Amino acid sequence: MNTAISPKILVVDDTPANLVAMRRLLARCGAQLLEAGSGNEALALCLDHDFALILLDVNMPDMDGFEVAALLSETEQMRDTPIIFVTAAYADDLNRLKGYRSGAVDYIAKPINDAILQSKVRVFLDLYSARVQLQQAMDELTERNQQLQVEITERKRVEAQVRHQATHDMLTGLPNRVLFQDRLQTAMQRGSRQHHPFALALMDIDGFKAVNDSYGHPAGDALLQAIAVRLRGHLRARAGRPGLRHWLVFGERRRAPDFPYRAEIEAWQAQGVLERLDLAFSRDQTDRPYVQQRLREAAGTLREWVADGAAIYVCGGRAGMGEGVHDALIEVLGAAAMQALAREGRYRRDVY
Repeated sequence: MNTAISPKILVVDDTPANLVAMRRLLARCGAQLLEAGSGNEALALCLDHDFALILLDVNMPDMDGFEVAALLSETEQMRDTPIIFVTAAYADDLNRLKGYRSGAVDYIAKPINDAILQSKVRVFLDLYSARVQLQQAMDELTERNQQLQVEITERKRVEAQVRHQATHDMLTGLPNRVLFQDRLQTAMQRGSRQHHPFALALMDIDGFKAVNDSYGHPAGDALLQAIAVRLRGHLRARAGRPGLRHWLVFGERRRAPDFPYRAEIEAWQAQGVLERLDLAFSRDQTDRPYVQQRLREAAGTLREWVADGAAIYVCGGRAGMGEGVHDALIEVLGAAAMQALAREGRYRRDVY
């Protein structure tokens, strides 16, 4: 830690002889001494310096020590700076109490006892040094935490990139056989567990072998890339339409096994394709939410989206999610509004 900066002590007294005497007494205290001959001069110095201690004469013209201490205690920068009153005339209990209320922490009576002054100054310098070291340690800890956050973010980015490369085709960027088998296995397990069927669509590229044989593998690779671009372009074209907004409410039992398209969905959100994403994992989250609960929580937003022309698409199991979501929509929007949405083709359900 860097503790080489010398602490500063401000001595305030309107009598030059007292300033000279104080300078002599504190010559070896290890602190830099600054002097002020009036309250106004002391306030000006406090604006430009951070003091470990202020030795303040009480009996001064124009602005006495009580007023100076009160003004300093109202300033956030100086509020925690200790002030010791040095006085010969205001040492009674009533004035001591007034001084403490003004912001002083101690009194030293004149004539000054050298040992008492030096002892008290040393205590406050030690406290200041400890406070500076603590602040430095906290600053270093904050800086290290920020570095760790950067490192964690970068590591997550690299890990996500590695996972993506392991599950996507390097040529086309589409999911590869590893990801296909994982998604198929997940769908089969979920369908068996929840007694829900699922569909699998296969697309074949007719005549692709002839392209490779006739024009070579580079041409075949270019064709695969073009097909991948066209497939992804359907979603991008729809998402890029002016004024089009998307809100996904995704619900399942558990995040780990039942959130197969997490990377894609989060990427859509980061890219702005999804304006809003609400998740409801009934077995993982503490409030055990369902999709219909998320809709009720966002009732006001849901009404705004529908009023702006939004369409509602529901996909899921009929006995549970489908019925629960339908009831929640009626509760939020009203039966008449739901019937109107259905007639306009803005409420569609794929429940099974």
